[in-house]
Amino acid sequence: MRDTTLMQQALGLTPPWTVVRSDFDTKAGRLDVQIDFTPGSRFACPTCSAADCLAYDTQRKTWRHLNFFQHQTYLNARVPRVRCEACGIRQVNVPWSRPDSGFTLLFEAMVMTMVSAMPVKAVARIVGEHDTRLWRVVHHYVDEGRARTDASEVTRVAIDETAARRGHDYITLFVDIDQARVLFATEGKDAATVAAFAEDLAAHGGDPAAIEEVCIDMSPAFIKGVADSLPAAAVTFDKFHAVKIINDAVDQVRRAEQKQQDVLRGTRYIWLRNPDNLSERQRSTLEALPTRHLKTARAYQIRLAFQDLYEQPSDEAAGYLKTWYFWATHSRLEPIIEAAHTVKRHWDGILRWFDSKIANGLIEGINSLVQAAKAKARSYRSIRNLKAMIYLVAGKLDLRLPA
Repeated sequence: MRDTTLMQQALGLTPPWTVVRSDFDTKAGRLDVQIDFTPGSRFACPTCSAADCLAYDTQRKTWRHLNFFQHQTYLNARVPRVRCEACGIRQVNVPWSRPDSGFTLLFEAMVMTMVSAMPVKAVARIVGEHDTRLWRVVHHYVDEGRARTDASEVTRVAIDETAARRGHDYITLFVDIDQARVLFATEGKDAATVAAFAEDLAAHGGDPAAIEEVCIDMSPAFIKGVADSLPAAAVTFDKFHAVKIINDAVDQVRRAEQKQQDVLRGTRYIWLRNPDNLSERQRSTLEALPTRHLKTARAYQIRLAFQDLYEQPSDEAAGYLKTWYFWATHSRLEPIIEAAHTVKRHWDGILRWFDSKIANGLIEGINSLVQAAKAKARSYRSIRNLKAMIYLVAGKLDLRLPA
C-alpha cells in the first residue's frame, strides 16, 4: 500500500502532481491516497489559461475515486490558488476531476455507464452515495452532450407525448426520424411545445423552416403548433393513432350492444385484436358468436377494412378511402359514423402516409424505453430528472466520458 510509484502510475499523474503516500483504514475499509505538487511549481490560470502562475495559497480537497477492490478510495490533495495578473486569485483545475465535483473523472465515467442501464437509486446503493449527488453528475454530462448536439441536417420529425407520472403530467418528445434519436423533450402537450422545439432546434444549428415532414397524432394542439412553428412541414397523421380512433368506436358499439346481448360479455379484446393475433380460445369464442346479427361484428369488419387502407397501392389509396368512408357513414352505427367524420377532417394527413411512409412506431418504441426506465426507478422526483434520463437513453448524446 505504500508503493507510491505504482499508485502514481495507476492514477496517471504527471508532474507537478505526485502521490506522496496512501493510508488504509482496515476498520473502515477505506483507502486514502495523498497527492501533492512539487514546491515552486507554476500553473495555468483556469480562467484565461495564462501560464507560469505561482501558487498563492492552497486548500485541501477530497474526491471519491473508483474502489480499490471492495474498499472505497479517496484522493486527497492540496489544491493551489494562483494569482493571475489579469484575473486575480483563482483556484487551479486538477487533472483527475472537473471543477466543483466531489468525484474523480473515472468515478463519474463509471456512474454514467451504470445509470445508462440501471435506475439511479440502484446505482447509488451500489456505490454508497446519495442519489442526489449522482443526479448532479448525470445532469452535467447530459447538459454537455446536448450542447454538442448537431441538428443542422434534421428534416423529418415525429412528435408524441408520454406520461411523466400518474395523473395529467405529460412530456412531449420530438424525435429525429432519420437518426432515431430524441432531439427535444419538454413539459406539456400543447402548441407551445412545438414552438419550444423550434427554438431549441435553431439553438442546435437546425432550421425550423427546413423541416419537411412531421408525423403527429390528431391532436389539435400539435396541428396548430406545427402550422405556426414548422411552416414548411407536411403533416402525416400517425397510422396507429388513426386505427385507434376506429378501434375506440368499435368498443363503444360493443359496450352499447352488450346491454342487450349477453354473448358479448368478456369479448372486448377479441374485437380490439387482428384475427391473426387471436389466441385459440378467443378464435373459438369468435366463431361461436352469432356475428351475422351483431352490430359489433359489423363495426369490427369496418375497422379491419380501414386498417387494410395501409396495404393499398399509393395510386389507389384515395379511392379506397372514399369507398370505406361511404360504407362507414352509412353503417347506422353512430360511433363508427363519428369516427368516419374524424377521418374526413384529417383526410389529407392520413393519405400523406402514402408519400412520406413515416409513422410514430419509432417514437412509440422510445416511449416504451422511457416507461420501462420509470418503472425500474419507481419515480424520478422531478421532471428535470426524467428528461435527463430520456436524453441519456434515447438521445444518442456525445457524452465524451473520460477513459
